[in-house]
Amino acid sequence: MVGNYIRFDWAMKRLLRNKANFGVLEGFLTTLLKEKITIQKLLESESNQEDEFDKYNRVDMLAENSHGELLLIEVQNNSEYAYFQRMLFGASKLVTEYINRGEGYDNVRKVYSINIVYFSLGHGKDVVYHGRTEFRGIHEGDLLELTPFQRQTFNVDHVSQLYLEYYILKVNDFNRVAKSPLEEWMYYLNTGDIPDSATAPGLGQAREQLKLTRMSKEELDAYYRHLDNIVILRDNIRTERAEGLAEGLAKGREEGLAEGREEGLAEGREEGLAKGRTEERIENARKMKMRGLDDSMISDITGLTIEEISKI
Repeated sequence: MVGNYIRFDWAMKRLLRNKANFGVLEGFLTTLLKEKITIQKLLESESNQEDEFDKYNRVDMLAENSHGELLLIEVQNNSEYAYFQRMLFGASKLVTEYINRGEGYDNVRKVYSINIVYFSLGHGKDVVYHGRTEFRGIHEGDLLELTPFQRQTFNVDHVSQLYLEYYILKVNDFNRVAKSPLEEWMYYLNTGDIPDSATAPGLGQAREQLKLTRMSKEELDAYYRHLDNIVILRDNIRTERAEGLAEGLAKGREEGLAEGREEGLAEGREEGLAKGRTEERIENARKMKMRGLDDSMISDITGLTIEEISKI
């Protein structure tokens, strides 16, 4: 878990907020968004506890690029089942916070929500996911596009470019050889190390600015405590999952046995009732036969076959 470089979440807390280190963050965003990103300034974001013992281990950063777009970068170490909804809430809140009352809707800011998660989020085979809004016809299946005037006015080509965009990087799921710039970044996020062969934008600056050897003894002590907390957090999550699975299996077995017993009792009761009804029909048929009724009439009354009646 301990590489030669400072982990990205710790760097966001301590180093990347310094304008001199913006190059690392700009390189990461450029690699992810596939366009040149220049950070104009950092903005106020939801406060994050500075205590290295913070069990939630969450850090966020809000930046504005040279186009006036908002970039919300969040690192989350602990599992959160409603994280998808929180992504929506956080990004939507930015839309309303960064527009002045009375301004026209054409001033709504573009928001990118970038989520670096160190836990299992959802179910999927990939490690990087991108979400955006598109409108498709329910009858024709066509994509709703902007008019030429809207393209010129908003300086975008597609409706989706006006809406929130989400990126999810599932760091713990990355277990392959890095073959692209984005995978080189995923490798660093996962291991805290940067191979000498890595050439992705920003990683060159990271090699110089995020070396562990640049940290003071006090900073290193705090950093290692942070890593210890993450290990404890992940162990707790694994333990809770294992306990939950064991409890679920035990409960399932007990419920299965109870259900089996209930089904057995029900089946036994049904078999007993069926047997009793058959014996009652035979006894009634015997009495009818003694009174001289013919077998055909007895069969009609009791439901027994002629063959069954002849054996009585």
